[in-house]
Order: sequence, then structure tokens, then C-alpha cells
Amino acid sequence: MDNSLATRVRHVCFLLAGAAALVLTWPYAFDWMADGGNILNPVAFFGDAISPGGTAAFLAIDMAIAWAVFMVWVVFDAKRIGLGYRWGAVFVVLSYIGVSMAFPVYLVTRERHLGKRGAVK
Repeated sequence: MDNSLATRVRHVCFLLAGAAALVLTWPYAFDWMADGGNILNPVAFFGDAISPGGTAAFLAIDMAIAWAVFMVWVVFDAKRIGLGYRWGAVFVVLSYIGVSMAFPVYLVTRERHLGKRGAVK
């Protein structure tokens, strides 16, 4: 596995971005759930986010599309690189916590896996 300083720094930056995403976004999710929202219902979640219009609608639609693409890509990419469908499904589940957390964690997992196989320098 590539254990260079650049790789370690990149992985730390990815993981810090994921941690920052959790800390910055989840207080809003807790407020929404306290008002009766169900985080496991993406239709209601994105519907509530779109309803104010303007910037909220733009960001909600943009994130919904990015989330859908991530969920499809991560499953097939995990299989393609040898992690398997099960690991892809794990990251789909983690994306319900937040794509902005799951994606950087997947990138680190992916790079480390490929590094062990000698596929990444």
C-alpha cells in the first residue's frame, strides 16, 4: 500500500471533510426529525428541502441527484475494484447518514484497498 506522506495527508483531509460534514449538517437533521421528519424517507426529506424554493430547492435537487449517482456508482465501483457488492451496500447505507461523510470515507477505503493490491502508487 502506498503510505507516502501525500497519500496520508490526502486521506486525513478526506476524513476531516467527512467529520466536518457530520458536525455541520446533523444539527439540522435532528431539528427536522424533532419536527416529525423521517430521515429514512428521502422523498419526504428532499420534498421538505425543496418546498421553500430558491436556493434550498437548487441545493436539494442538486444533492438528490448527486446522492442517487453516488449510490449507483459506489455499489458497482466497489465490485469492480474487488471490494464486492457488500462493501458497496455498506456505503449506500452510510450515505443515509450523509453523502458528504460517506463519499470521503469511501475514497479512503477505495485507495487503501487498491494500494494493498498494488493498483495505486
